[in-house]
Amino acid sequence: RMTPVDPPGEARPGLHALDIVTGAALWSQTAPPCAERRGCFAAFSSAPAAIPGAVFSGGLDGRLRAYAADDGRPLWEFDTARDFTTVNGVKARGGAIDGPGPTIAAGMVFVSAGYGQFGQTPGNVLLVFGIRR
Repeated sequence: RMTPVDPPGEARPGLHALDIVTGAALWSQTAPPCAERRGCFAAFSSAPAAIPGAVFSGGLDGRLRAYAADDGRPLWEFDTARDFTTVNGVKARGGAIDGPGPTIAAGMVFVSAGYGQFGQTPGNVLLVFGIRR
């Protein structure tokens, strides 16, 4: 059975945690509005990534966010839509985060920002985040 293109009811773009056994909703975070950004729609359009205790999600607004895995409370946010000084000296700018989501490995979070394919905020940066000691 096909899902209608425009299903009935109010749109609720966001990040939603479900109980894998029952399908019950555990928590939800509504995607923040982002009308101030070019081609932006309120959506967590990239695939989320999870580690014990946190769920990372990128948005079309160019922000990478972390939420508590147990109750969805916001833990951290970083706005990528700006210029960056790079390790190789190439001019770089962040932007919309879409499609592939963050990758988490060896205690680091990697995210590509600047997805301009559908009129969203373009860019060309790969960002790497780690824990400050």
